[in-house]
Amino acid sequence: MKTAEIMANLEAKHPGEKEYLQAVQEVLESIEEVYNQHPEFEKAKIVERMVEPDRIFTFRVTWVDDKGEVQTNLGYRIQFNSAIGPYKGGLRFHKAVVPSMLKFLGFEQTFKNALTTLPMGGAKGGSDFDPVGKSNDEIMRFCQAFMTELWNCIGPDQDIPAGDVGVGGREIGFLYGMYKKLAREYNTGVLTGKGATWGGSILRPEATGFGALYFTQHLLEKAGKDLVGKKVALSGFGNVAWGAATKAKELGAKVVAISGPDGVCEIPDGITDEMINYMLDMRASNRNKVEDMATKFPGKALFTAGKKAWSVKCDIALPCAFQNELSEDDAKELKANGCWCCCEVSNMGCQPGAIHFFQNNGVLFAPGKAVNAGGVATSGLEMTQNAEHISWDAKEVDDKLHFIMKSIHEQCVKYGTQADGHVDYVKGANIAGFMKVATAMLEQGII
Repeated sequence: MKTAEIMANLEAKHPGEKEYLQAVQEVLESIEEVYNQHPEFEKAKIVERMVEPDRIFTFRVTWVDDKGEVQTNLGYRIQFNSAIGPYKGGLRFHKAVVPSMLKFLGFEQTFKNALTTLPMGGAKGGSDFDPVGKSNDEIMRFCQAFMTELWNCIGPDQDIPAGDVGVGGREIGFLYGMYKKLAREYNTGVLTGKGATWGGSILRPEATGFGALYFTQHLLEKAGKDLVGKKVALSGFGNVAWGAATKAKELGAKVVAISGPDGVCEIPDGITDEMINYMLDMRASNRNKVEDMATKFPGKALFTAGKKAWSVKCDIALPCAFQNELSEDDAKELKANGCWCCCEVSNMGCQPGAIHFFQNNGVLFAPGKAVNAGGVATSGLEMTQNAEHISWDAKEVDDKLHFIMKSIHEQCVKYGTQADGHVDYVKGANIAGFMKVATAMLEQGII
């Protein structure tokens, strides 16, 4: 396999799809050496097949706003790869959603799901619908219209969507209600991230953030360090950042910054339980302003407009918001401010220049497909509970989540340990996920 040749062909077929091409490039660079050790993969054209989704559904979503005006958005579902299980991946509602973004997310999801040890393929979907400023009724009507088009393409053994940016428990509820009406069956296994009283798993809302801190804990332990007393800066204030802040504080770290599109809130004395709880109100308000934290807690949270979380002195950086949110300049600023560890909690949260800077300047770094896999892992646990018509308690779910994150870290170490003993977590995660999916594709024939 020659990465440059495959990328040239892919760019010719999909010009301008920068997020998708970036994600593929990163994986191919990591796996090229091991791939070329397996001529059977080359013969079956595993990579050429793996980088293209199985199918893409695109549909119009028409709904009526509170003023009685008709609105139209585009909806998508990209079923990327089902070699090791049914399609599994979130739905993202954000004004920036385009096919390139969802293809990158679906491609990443394929490897992430393979790392979890659970039988799940990769998928992603969503819409360019912007929830910011929308009323509860408008969000409900949009979700119902979206599901009217999607429902026949999903199922508990076919494709199981979950939440993502812009899609939390409220949206999953509206989506499931319409699915149930259209399908005329109460099948809780068709969506994950559900409410606790109708098929949801305990700890699912917190799982991505919790899992990220468990992974970070193992990474630090491997490096001879720990979380206690360390200063943490994180971006975002949605479910993922909320879960990360909760678990970081519980494990003894000090969260000193959270950020949003409007700026950063520095919290010199560390985030409190009351502040963490308020993050849920901030997300539910649809205002998308981190300044609300400073308004709510004057003197304790200090807001600076136009700045990122990476401008605050910290030991550990946790990007929790959006892809490519952390640039090479941000990485340099973090290093200058004393940061020595960055774990991606968002999908592809760091730009390539930032990753290379971290790796070349002694900053511990791990990629999102490993760090944030706890969310989809707990979705997989939710699917298991649904299939068995049971519900586990918090301790059982948390124990299983911790075991999965430990297993993911071990896979990264197994495949990423270099000759000098250094662990390349990017290479380790990519090779571990690739080998599992590629082997399954080979054994299932040319399809």
